[in-house]
Amino acid sequence: MTAETLLSEPDRLEQWTTAPLLAGRAAVVTGAARGIGLEIATVFARHGARVLIVDLSEDDAQSAANTITAAGGVANGVGADVANESDVSKVVQTCLDTFGALDVVVNNAGIIRDATMRKMTLDDFRAVLEVNLTGTWLMTKAAGAMMREQRSGAIVNMSSISGKVGLVGQTNYSAAKAGIVGLTKASAKELAPHQVRVNAIQPGLILTPMTENMREDIREAKLKEIPLGRIGRPSEVAAVALFLASPLSSYVTATVTEVTGGRHA
Repeated sequence: MTAETLLSEPDRLEQWTTAPLLAGRAAVVTGAARGIGLEIATVFARHGARVLIVDLSEDDAQSAANTITAAGGVANGVGADVANESDVSKVVQTCLDTFGALDVVVNNAGIIRDATMRKMTLDDFRAVLEVNLTGTWLMTKAAGAMMREQRSGAIVNMSSISGKVGLVGQTNYSAAKAGIVGLTKASAKELAPHQVRVNAIQPGLILTPMTENMREDIREAKLKEIPLGRIGRPSEVAAVALFLASPLSSYVTATVTEVTGGRHA
């Protein structure tokens, strides 16, 4: 390895950090009409990506896209059920038809149906696995098939700290989010020979409408478990998604990044 080769990588890193990190890229973000998904889509658009927002409600997806467009970004919205294979195919085709490419996918869509195992119904167990795990698999399969042909692409799957430690009342959610870790690592190894990267994020306690409405005593108990001593912001999850989607992480695949403030480390 020559001195010139050694110098070239830092030079490129400097270029990437001073320019939009996703300029010219087309990205799909599922479950992006609100919350963490919308923040990821917004940050991607700020960094030059053309973003297709996917949500169960097409009106909500398009409304979110309009917000990004009004702020100077490029976005469109589409309604789809990520647990439905034909809907997932429609999402991929819509991205290709709208933006002419598909370079990044963030599998963020998810639902919760919390209850203790004694009280949880089979329907609620299956519903969470269908959306959170099967939906992630379907989108990874469809996007991966296209990305391997172009020999480039980045897929970011949203797991959860619940999938690492298991939380009371979340046997369905913990199982699905743990499954996403296995799916991420296996699909990353299948797609790596085709220069497609797959990584996962495990958020902890993040400031969303759900946590804002949390009972004060429960929130205080959870805060005591966080070494950094505060709830995370959606923008802090979005920043990690941006890194994993961008050239800054060009040698990163099959990883799971915890965004938890140190909780359950």
